Amino acid sequence: MSSAHFFSFAVPLGVARSGRWAVAAITTALLEQGYRIVATHSSTSTAAAREWFDDQGHHPDRVRLLALDVADTAMCRETLGRLLQEEGRVDVLVNNAGITRDGAFKRMTPDQWFEVIHTNLCSLYNVTQPLFDAMCEQRDARIINISSVNGQKGQFGQVNYSAAKAGMLGFTKALAAEGARFGVTVNAIAPGYTATPMVEAIRTDILDSIKADIPMRRLAKPEEIAAAVVFLASEAGAYITGETLAINGGLYMK
Repeated sequence: MSSAHFFSFAVPLGVARSGRWAVAAITTALLEQGYRIVATHSSTSTAAAREWFDDQGHHPDRVRLLALDVADTAMCRETLGRLLQEEGRVDVLVNNAGITRDGAFKRMTPDQWFEVIHTNLCSLYNVTQPLFDAMCEQRDARIINISSVNGQKGQFGQVNYSAAKAGMLGFTKALAAEGARFGVTVNAIAPGYTATPMVEAIRTDILDSIKADIPMRRLAKPEEIAAAVVFLASEAGAYITGETLAINGGLYMK
C-alpha cells in the first residue's frame, strides 16, 4: 500500500485526553510503516491539534492536520471530497471518533444521547461514505473501526456509548460484505481498559478493582492497540474482513 492514510479522531483533542494517547500510538506505528497521515480534528480544536502535532514532533510532509467536524454530514462530504482531489487516494481509513456523556439511562438527557450517537455512530457514515467509492475503485484499501469492549458487553451508565459502539460492529459487518469484491476490507477493533494517563489517574483502589476484573490483571498498552491497527492494515490482514478483534485481556470473551 502507498501514500495516504486517513485518520478520524474524536472531537476536541484537548478534551479527549485519553484518546490522544491512542492516536499518538497508532500514528507512530503507521508512520513507521511508511504511511503519510491525514489526522482530523474538530474545527473548534485547532489549537489543541497543533499542540498535539508539536508535542509529537511531527513534520507536515508526513502528518497533515485537517479540520473536520465528524458529526457534520455536509462538512464531511465537502471536505473529504476536496481531500480526495488533493491526495489522490486513501489507502487506510481509521474511524476513531469517540466521546462519552455518561449517566444512568433513566436520567439521561436527549443531549447526552444524541451527542454520543452523532459523534460515535453517525460519524461512520459521514466520514466513510464520501471515501468508500474511491476506495472501491482503487481496489485495495482498508477500513478499521475502533469500537469498545462496552459495545460488546454493555456498561452501566453508558447506554448511549454502548449502543453507538455496538452499532459500529453491525456497520463493520455490513460494509465488509459490500467492500469485499473490490478488495476493501472492513474490520473493527474493540479495546478494553487501556493504560492512558486519564485511566491511570483513577484512584488506586478503584483502578486495582478494575484490574482485578481483567483475567490478565493489567491494562492494555496503547501500543498493543496500535499493533492491531498495523496488522489489519497490512498485507498479512488482506484476507480478514467483517471481523472484530477484541483486545481486552480476557475481560469479555464471547
